[in-house]
Amino acid sequence: MRTATLKRSTKETEIRLRLNLDGRGKSRVSTGIRFFDHMLEQIARHGAIDLDLAARGDLDVDQHHTVEDVGIALGEAIKSALGGKRGILRAGYFLMPMDDCLAAAAIDFSGRAHCVCTWKISASRVGDFQTELMEDFFRAFAQAASANVHLKLMYGRSSHHQVESIFKAFAKALRFAVTRDRQLRGLLPSTKGML
Repeated sequence: MRTATLKRSTKETEIRLRLNLDGRGKSRVSTGIRFFDHMLEQIARHGAIDLDLAARGDLDVDQHHTVEDVGIALGEAIKSALGGKRGILRAGYFLMPMDDCLAAAAIDFSGRAHCVCTWKISASRVGDFQTELMEDFFRAFAQAASANVHLKLMYGRSSHHQVESIFKAFAKALRFAVTRDRQLRGLLPSTKGML
């Protein structure tokens, strides 16, 4: 079982997280930011990850600490669950259509952190979520997971669909990247001999 349990405690946030990379997309998520919860539920469902996440943050100050720290915690947990990365596909990509929107995502668990986010979201908030914090979340994830994460919104009208299509594309790319490859069972997906 590729699982991880993590507790992250700072003066700004308190996070408890448990995940199973070989799950069925079940989730129980509570961050105090309902639309962000919905996006994390999308990651679990479309990434086929069982995710139990509870975060308490200083939302009276701002959403930033909570959103960024959840990105860190999720990245650290996935990195831990992947272990030595032997036998995984390592990289994944996906194009996600969502009505009027199309989003692209590519992820590589290369051992090197890099994140590129290319989008222009129509609204500064979707529901109760500050959309500018999406980039902070994905950058924090990439850094903590030691992964390359590239995300692009190709086009779209609805700000709700813009945000959701990006999260769903990320989830699907993540699912492929962490999948075990039968043909390469037990092999490290790198010619360097380390990741």
